[in-house]
Amino acid sequence: MSRITMRNIAVMSVQYVHYSFDYYLDSMRRCGLNRIDLWGGTPHYCRLDYPTEAQAEKKIREMRKKIDDRGMKVVIYTPETLSYPYSFSSPEEPVRRRTLEYFDMAMDDALRFGTNKLFLNSGCGLLDLPREESWARCRESIRKVCDMAEKKGIMMVLEQLQPYESNLVTTLPDLKRMLDEVGSPALKACVDLVAMEVAGEKLEDYYAELGDGAIQHIHFADGSPSGHFILGDGNLPLRDYIRVLSSHDYAGEVDLEINDSIYWDDPHTSVARSAEYLRTFLPEE
Repeated sequence: MSRITMRNIAVMSVQYVHYSFDYYLDSMRRCGLNRIDLWGGTPHYCRLDYPTEAQAEKKIREMRKKIDDRGMKVVIYTPETLSYPYSFSSPEEPVRRRTLEYFDMAMDDALRFGTNKLFLNSGCGLLDLPREESWARCRESIRKVCDMAEKKGIMMVLEQLQPYESNLVTTLPDLKRMLDEVGSPALKACVDLVAMEVAGEKLEDYYAELGDGAIQHIHFADGSPSGHFILGDGNLPLRDYIRVLSSHDYAGEVDLEINDSIYWDDPHTSVARSAEYLRTFLPEE
């Protein structure tokens, strides 16, 4: 059995949406953490702000230097795609094309940031359209993304969402169906533990249905069960999750997604308290 340590802990930068990238990095250092889930959105890095590849590359070089100088590493890139102006399932072909083009650029950006792991989710289909129509468009779009990913050596990790966020991939059966229907070796699973609890599912269920190799990323937060709270502030069985991951020799990142607007004014405290909680039972190495 492998063991999860503090070296497995990453932090998604989205909760620092009202702070600069420098503040996020310095907060990570103060928390004794060095694995970055880089959210691709303003004010940190949004590809839309850099119309040419050369401009994007220059910006990423500047950010990489700040990251490297602090002894940190980007372990996954999470471009912002949950809502406007992107959609995998839109009935409008130009919207789907724009989304695919954005992911093509995101793959290059991920590699420049030093990671080959790229995050995606299904988004939401239009609620006044038949779900299966949206599902089919979403599946074909993700398949095209994965075709690009296979050529570029990128691992795509697909997350399940909560029902208020999506009418597509929100449960383990949905996630398994999408993985099976896309059928790409580049497509793996990210298990969002809060969404899992909302669906009334268990982490062992995901391993039983998907197999150990499919689960390549974990979104970790506390809840009741909904919400993405500071660790220890909710009632989710956080230590049990770690035990299950260790029993399956999980070696990837346990990614703190403490992404709730109640923490946006003071994201540092939300991460610092979560890291302090983890250190009560996780070794440093």
